[in-house]
Amino acid sequence: MSTLDRVVDEYGAERLWLASFVGLVVVGVGAVLAAPVQVWDRFLWHYFWGPVYADAKAAGCAVMTEQGPQALYQGCNDAIAAGRIVAEPGYTIVSEVGYMLILVYMLVGVYLLLENLDVAEDIQLYFALVPFMLLGGALRTVEDLGDRALEAGVDPLITYPLNSLIISPVIYGSVFLLTLVSLIACVWLDTNGYVDSYYRATAVLGGTFVAATIAYLTIAALTRAYATLYPSVLLVTVVLASALSYGLYRLYDSVWPAVNVGTGAVGLLVIWGHAIDGVANVVLADWLDVLGVPLTYYPKHPANAFIISVTESLQPAGLTAAIGTSWPFLIVKLAVASLVVSLFNDEFLDESPRYGLLLLVAVTAVGLGPGTRDMLRATFGV
Repeated sequence: MSTLDRVVDEYGAERLWLASFVGLVVVGVGAVLAAPVQVWDRFLWHYFWGPVYADAKAAGCAVMTEQGPQALYQGCNDAIAAGRIVAEPGYTIVSEVGYMLILVYMLVGVYLLLENLDVAEDIQLYFALVPFMLLGGALRTVEDLGDRALEAGVDPLITYPLNSLIISPVIYGSVFLLTLVSLIACVWLDTNGYVDSYYRATAVLGGTFVAATIAYLTIAALTRAYATLYPSVLLVTVVLASALSYGLYRLYDSVWPAVNVGTGAVGLLVIWGHAIDGVANVVLADWLDVLGVPLTYYPKHPANAFIISVTESLQPAGLTAAIGTSWPFLIVKLAVASLVVSLFNDEFLDESPRYGLLLLVAVTAVGLGPGTRDMLRATFGV
């Protein structure tokens, strides 16, 4: 037995993970106190919290001053040219890598927590968690609606600092906590005989949250001047994404059955979630004029912006005018999702069902969450 195995056996994986979390927090706080400008201003704030702050303030950017952060609604380029510490809404390569590492680390903690609670061993729980994946995108659209309200001189439903809880990437943590609390509550209801299945109870609860959020957005679009309902965006995105994902699923059954063997219908939903993200990006970037939606959106993710930039430089102008430049992003999303699904075989899911469930949920959420947000914000004109 290795030294690591002996340490894990003696102290327990859960305690070791918690100790590592506390250690990271202590080291992080110590580093900020020791070198606030270099660690907080120029790194943590610049790449991670500053973009959230600027987004929550509906600002073009935020700049760090001696008095603290300040939202700027104009003059962002001047601030950058002056060498000031500027954070813009959206993501950078640094922040995306950082969030990826945080996601992997937190997945380990969640796995240990669920193992300790002895829940989430059945891969079928995945279906019950799908509404919560949709909820993240819907709640993010509520914040977009708040930005439009501010522009119209109206107080939004949720203001700063609470609205930062429904801004990416913080919203992933917020929805995760809501999902975890809901799951534990439904397990308790099941254990005490109040419901027949905590799977169904969790799905119903998540579905109720989503329905309430969509109802709020619909009412706002029908009654407020700063929002407008464009159902064609929702219809085109869902129909096209569903057709593409189901077509791929059936194609794999015929020519590459190993892709679907391990996950079955779960794999179909994983691909569908990323198809929603890919199609929504194409629709918002290139097809809104065709659908009669007088709005303009720009990609916030570096990967999407890079793909569009490369396509613009390589694709003939005539083809660009005909089909746009964002379509390769959809191809990449479908290919990556298919590849990930193919990695989940029967042996892996049988030996590690809880870990497999978490990975499948995480993989789906990072596609379906942003995709739902993009689809809904154009559907409701925000």
